[in-house]
Amino acid sequence: MESLMSGNHSLLSKIATNDEHGENSAYFHGWKAYDNDPFHITRNPNGVIQMGLAENPLSFDLIEEWVKKNPEASICTSEGVKAFRDIANFQDYHGLPEFRSAVAKFMERVRGGRVKFDPDRIVMSGGATGAGELIMFCLADTGDAFLVPTPYYPAFDRDLRWRTGVKLLPVNCESSDDFRITRKALEEAYEKAVEANIKVKGLIITNPSNPLGTILDRQTLETLIDFVNAKTIHLVCDEIYAATVFRPPGFVGISEVVSSMKDCNPNLIHILYSLSKDMGLPGFRVGIVYSYNDDVVGVGRKMSSFGLVSSQTQHLLASMLSDEEFIRRFLDESSRRLANRHRIFTEGLEQVRIRCLNGNAGLFCWMDLRPLLKEPTFEAEMALWRLIINDVKLNVSPGSSFRCTEPGWFRVCFANMDDATLEVALQRIRTFVAQKNEGEEATPPSTSPPPPTNKRWRKNLRLSFTSRICDDGLMIMSPRVLSPHSPIPHSPLVRART
Repeated sequence: MESLMSGNHSLLSKIATNDEHGENSAYFHGWKAYDNDPFHITRNPNGVIQMGLAENPLSFDLIEEWVKKNPEASICTSEGVKAFRDIANFQDYHGLPEFRSAVAKFMERVRGGRVKFDPDRIVMSGGATGAGELIMFCLADTGDAFLVPTPYYPAFDRDLRWRTGVKLLPVNCESSDDFRITRKALEEAYEKAVEANIKVKGLIITNPSNPLGTILDRQTLETLIDFVNAKTIHLVCDEIYAATVFRPPGFVGISEVVSSMKDCNPNLIHILYSLSKDMGLPGFRVGIVYSYNDDVVGVGRKMSSFGLVSSQTQHLLASMLSDEEFIRRFLDESSRRLANRHRIFTEGLEQVRIRCLNGNAGLFCWMDLRPLLKEPTFEAEMALWRLIINDVKLNVSPGSSFRCTEPGWFRVCFANMDDATLEVALQRIRTFVAQKNEGEEATPPSTSPPPPTNKRWRKNLRLSFTSRICDDGLMIMSPRVLSPHSPIPHSPLVRART
């Protein structure tokens, strides 16, 4: 297979052999370093800690408790097997009616009951990845473009571009304005595309933002709707982090603004949703397209047959999401736990004067390491990233992989690990920053090339472990859990050590 891929591309399709997957990015290279040397609190305490994974297992215990109390929700238990035949034979790509109704009610609950969702407008897909690609196939042709405010999720290059042939054009947002999306930046990006003879079919946003961990206010959302109305282009809103808001202000979804704006053309508005982040269930592969456009719903439903949610999963989740008392308790507790984890992490960073963008949502922080750069360039950012990956042994994601226009910003995930692992990660960061600052103070300026720092830093590193983090009874994240995005070949940018 290796020789086929490397020396005989003519046997494969252009999609299979093109370079549009987006794997040649530090975002994916960091995964390779982790996969080759995964941290484990007892079996590999010097391994790479995974802080590039936006997953949310903090409230898994609540879901596990519900499953134990409701065995009839699964067709693979003695209590639920009576529904096995009907569910196992169900393959209608509309989806189970009870599942679509439960998802619609859950989406309403996440938005505080301020808006209603029609179950008949819900189109299923295999996770948010499949939902994003599906909506691109519905709205754009090969060579058409979507505007995307920066910084944006690196895997959009794969999810939205790779097989569709759609272009993604950045809308540059600046740290001086907290990376807010402005009408001026939108107009500049649009005009630049027009001058290049590129057909712009829409604008795609994430709200809450990945990687910023911030939410869009109503005024900004109204500006976006005014913009797409004026250009007669689509607005796709990725809202998969809607229930991860952990402190005020509260989340305002595009559906609320659509229902209140008189001049909005609803046929241009589409929502992407999933249960991967809000419920912490990425392996269930539940992706949703919710469109106000009847034609998109119809065509999207036909296309969804290429990536449906299994009927067994639909059956289980229909029961879980319909349990209103459980959902209320889960959302409240998940928000509380995310707030606590965010506070612990950001306060730990502040001890060594590392600041993050002021966020209130998501499973990550947008960490400002500009003071640690040798110079304000992306080359210096990549040098710092290699040092963090290889020597500090943390997989964090540099801002350049998110198309950030300013070097020195990094996305770091804080929710995908237990408390003990987070403590180790913070200790590594504090030790690294302290030693780096000490080295800069003690070393006079020099024009000669700096010596390699990795061996020296590792030798001086001392990690402090508490007694509780050496207890094998703790909930430890599996050291070999691979991301669905994780490519296998070794990265030329990462020196993975075992």
